[in-house]
Amino acid sequence: MSTPFIRPCGTPAVDFLAEAKRIEPELIRTRRTLHQHPELSYRETWTSKFVADRLEALGISVKRGVGGNGVVGILKGSAEGSVVALRADMDALPVTEAADVDFKSKVDGVMHACGHDTHMAMLLGAAEILVRAKDELYGTVKFFFQPAEEHGGRGGALPMIEDGVMLDPKVDYVFGLHIDGDRKAGEFGVREGPVMAAPDSFRIRIKGRGGHGSAPHKTVDPVYIAANVILGLQGISSRMMDPVRPFVITVGSVHSGTKENIIPDYAELNGTIRTLDEETRKAAKRRVARVVEGICRSYGGSAEVEFERDAYPVTVNDPRATEQAVKLLRKIRGARVRRMEPILGGEDFSRFLQKAPGMFYFLGAANTAKGCVYPNHSSRFKVDEDTLKFGAASLALLASEFGKMSTPK
Repeated sequence: MSTPFIRPCGTPAVDFLAEAKRIEPELIRTRRTLHQHPELSYRETWTSKFVADRLEALGISVKRGVGGNGVVGILKGSAEGSVVALRADMDALPVTEAADVDFKSKVDGVMHACGHDTHMAMLLGAAEILVRAKDELYGTVKFFFQPAEEHGGRGGALPMIEDGVMLDPKVDYVFGLHIDGDRKAGEFGVREGPVMAAPDSFRIRIKGRGGHGSAPHKTVDPVYIAANVILGLQGISSRMMDPVRPFVITVGSVHSGTKENIIPDYAELNGTIRTLDEETRKAAKRRVARVVEGICRSYGGSAEVEFERDAYPVTVNDPRATEQAVKLLRKIRGARVRRMEPILGGEDFSRFLQKAPGMFYFLGAANTAKGCVYPNHSSRFKVDEDTLKFGAASLALLASEFGKMSTPK
């Protein structure tokens, strides 16, 4: 796609932060309700109905069952303009909550430990604000409530795109917001270009020849080979890849054997590769396969190396859209805007950014005084709810102002 021409922004016609403060108690209630009813990837049926019903109650046109459990709301402004999409993800994690809050998850072993409950609450809040400002609104706003972001492979963005969410009407700009447990509440983290990694999962199945633990010389020990493979994989980043290009490889699970005195036939390793550009991504996959096969062969074994299909691509923010968005975020009173370094977490919002220019950005939720000190995915993850109004205001502001901007060609 070509780089969009963007007109300089003026002073927004609506005080979006004041509007967000007006509905702040509702934002918090909504977030807590969602927090108590988490659902795992591809199972977001209650959540999907909840957000769809809320959108319809606001008078927004709603499409349900998009790409599975996805929901799309469409709000047309009073004047012609660009089509701006705003996205929130809906799924939770298989985590047992240990946070000391009185609105804990009511679902055993499932928790909104990554803040997707806050994403939905903030986007619903932005929708309410924009409905109230409809007479001042240019263009069309599409609200994406996306399932299965935590899946890590096919995810939820791709099925929604395949169901046509970026079309009819065609999306000109797209924005997504993520809560950040490591960033101070009320602070936005932004970056142009690559901002999040491609998370490529892999599975390595090592084949040896089992036998008695007292006679390893009569076997081909896959456990010993697996140990050497784990060490050898770290040599890829330290000796085989350009050190100025971020690259992380982690083996997160090792499975083999049944008893201490039996050398098994097989060992299985599962892990992840994180990269910030396609060239490094492709090279890393090739070298992982080569190193694994070489080590296994040298000890008399063999291996199968598989990478998950449909893994999320690198999340790349459009530079010009990000530049303009940062100017707008700086207009929100009381909020801080900081340029961030890229992180090696993955996001399937990346798929939306492949279809339209836009920005994925972060909003801090940490507050030491309130005990909000744990990172995303922690069982003790807590959010300073004072930050929700900034998120709702920012989403509404971006939709409103980018609706006035020229359409990318």
